[in-house]
Amino acid sequence: MTAPAVLAPPSRRVHVGQGEHQVTDDPSVLLTTILGSCVSMCLRDPVAGVGGMNHFLLPEGQGGGTDAGRRYGAYAMEVLINDCLKAGGRRDRLEAKLFGGGRMFDALRDVGQANADFAERFLRDEGIAHVGGSLRGAGGRRVQYWPVSGRAMQRPVADAMAVAPEVIRPAPVADAGALELF
Repeated sequence: MTAPAVLAPPSRRVHVGQGEHQVTDDPSVLLTTILGSCVSMCLRDPVAGVGGMNHFLLPEGQGGGTDAGRRYGAYAMEVLINDCLKAGGRRDRLEAKLFGGGRMFDALRDVGQANADFAERFLRDEGIAHVGGSLRGAGGRRVQYWPVSGRAMQRPVADAMAVAPEVIRPAPVADAGALELF
């Protein structure tokens, strides 16, 4: 019987934020992200030992500025695939895990569902193996991905502010008395 492989602790954590992606062939790199309705594709070529992660906000849309397209799924998927290929991966060996697409608010349109549907359709259309992950559901999640080994971990996020830190909720202002303007 063979002993289970023990992974060395990551020597470098790299956080992947909205509209970003990272690719590496370093087995000590751990990629992390926090997702709500956004989706992240974790992609690798197991033979070449190269992989990466992206994080997109919306499935489709118009890019109005230089970096505006980065938040959309089609751009995020293509740039991650292309950078994995440039680093030595082969398209026919790529395998992907998809995370995110959570339903964050009951009263609003379900952007998470649209993101998850887009990501699955994209992999199917591109012929890339979808080998795991966790899509849809309620709430956010923290994802850790070791791109060289393909190992991934997910933990639920209970605090909505941790998922969407760009949303600023002002603190209530105490009434300090009447104010008269002239």
